[in-house]
Amino acid sequence: MKLIWHTKTFDELSTLALFNILKLRQSVFVVEQQCAYPDIDDTDAVAQHMCGYAESGELLAYARLIKPGVSYPQASIGRVVVCPSARGLRLGEVLMQQALIEMGRLYPNQVIKIGAQEHLEKFYTRLGFERSSAMYMEDGIPHIHMLRA
Repeated sequence: MKLIWHTKTFDELSTLALFNILKLRQSVFVVEQQCAYPDIDDTDAVAQHMCGYAESGELLAYARLIKPGVSYPQASIGRVVVCPSARGLRLGEVLMQQALIEMGRLYPNQVIKIGAQEHLEKFYTRLGFERSSAMYMEDGIPHIHMLRA
């Protein structure tokens, strides 16, 4: 499936685009994963928001692209999510490949650090990330830090 990609600052997002981003993140991270945590945070206001849309206009994939010095000293990718109705189409890999392209454009030659759910370590390793921490608990879910040069 081919997606149409848009990367925008918080101020460039339309009200509808922001609503759809927050709705998708809430449906997966809060409801599906049964994790009560503050998904909306101050990072949203300074991040780049990368959205992958179907030709119909439905938001199917999303990631938050963060400049160095906000979440970590390194640049970062977070809130990586694929719409549940689009699972099985390998959009997670497509989403991360596009995120890496955008990170290279926005923050060239920067190391990228992520806080990954531990069960996704092999997925991120295939994309060039290496584990850089022991497991830690974040919002009741095992996570690890990973770096990509």
